[in-house]
Amino acid sequence: MPDTPDILGGVLAADPARRVRAVGDLYRLLLNQEQVFPATAPAALVLACLLDDLRTLSEDRWERRAGRRSLRAELLNWLASFADIARLDVEDGVGTAQSLAAARTARPILHDRIADFCDADDPLVKEAALAATALLLADPALASSVPRYAPAVREVLAVSADSYYRWIARERLAAWGEDVSGLLTAEREHRSALARAGELAEDPFGGREQEQAIRWLEEQPEDTAAPERLDRRRENRTAPIPAALHEPAPVPPVAARGSEAGYRGPWRIAREEERAEWTFTPYVGVGPLHFGMALEEIARVLGEGPAVSSCSHHGEDQQLDYADFTRSGIRALFHDGRLGCVAADALTGPQVRLDAAPLTGCAPSHVEDWLVHRTTRPGSLTYSVAGDPVFADLGLAIRSQRAGDIILSRPLFLLPDWLDLWHALPSEEWNGS
Repeated sequence: MPDTPDILGGVLAADPARRVRAVGDLYRLLLNQEQVFPATAPAALVLACLLDDLRTLSEDRWERRAGRRSLRAELLNWLASFADIARLDVEDGVGTAQSLAAARTARPILHDRIADFCDADDPLVKEAALAATALLLADPALASSVPRYAPAVREVLAVSADSYYRWIARERLAAWGEDVSGLLTAEREHRSALARAGELAEDPFGGREQEQAIRWLEEQPEDTAAPERLDRRRENRTAPIPAALHEPAPVPPVAARGSEAGYRGPWRIAREEERAEWTFTPYVGVGPLHFGMALEEIARVLGEGPAVSSCSHHGEDQQLDYADFTRSGIRALFHDGRLGCVAADALTGPQVRLDAAPLTGCAPSHVEDWLVHRTTRPGSLTYSVAGDPVFADLGLAIRSQRAGDIILSRPLFLLPDWLDLWHALPSEEWNGS
């Protein structure tokens, strides 16, 4: 596991893959599970000093947000997350009082370093800087600066395509005593319009209305909010909202027992003791694999080379689509040469657990029912055109895979760009499972 100096050194590395990995490690190891650690505040101060470096203008796709943006914008997003956590209390799960005190002490210094970027020409940098600044202004020592930034928070953040930025604008403006009733109404109307258009778009008998809804949805800007920030509220920071408040939660799914000893047929199901035990962190990785890895890194971590890999051609360029690791029982899927999705084979793949419940090799309907009641927030559950449930708040889809006469669950662990399964997955994934 990299230490803080290694992570900070990787942020400005020449290798794009190392930069992406370093930024992901900033979230994983210094803000993991909404905690600050002894190294978090010093790291935040170092990152703030790096913002002026011209190397932060390089653009890429980052693990925690959809779309492309500059490294500068993504570092400001990390600083916004840091500022958000720094205003919470110890009992909210942000670590020790000493680490929290250090985070709060850093806020005025960070404010001074970030202020100039609130007027940046790059709109993504400007929004991220305003988001971080608005959250830093929770520091009483910075209260006198609120009138300076409140208009920009309303004019820029409150109308952003990013739902987390809009939430910050409403929450902060309300805390500053401003009227946010219009913003709340606009947000409700926006969500209702999206929901209604989504229903019409999926209606096979919608006719002209369906076409109009699809066209309207395609014209809407992409919500680039970090997945764990969607529908974010202080009161549900740690507790998901159950799908049905008055229904008893179903029992957790149970994995198939596995084939009888000695059976070696084509539909052989691995027994419990034969499967590797993996856990996953939404939008970070699963088991020993982290999103953003290259094929060579995955092969080294798993200790085996891919049995099958497939590339597609884009003009003269060749792009890696997926690689199968049969001994490990996983399929790694790639975008721009980097891991963006992991599929666990239902018959032989690792047993990936959520709250100790198995996700691999179970009855798909049982997994879906348990997840609906256990983990999702309203609006986070969608379905692919093949009927696969996709849980946006987890970066998790449950596909079905044949095992002879029975069907077992094949979990897919995804980055935001992969949530639209129909367009993201290669044809081999649809045809082979």
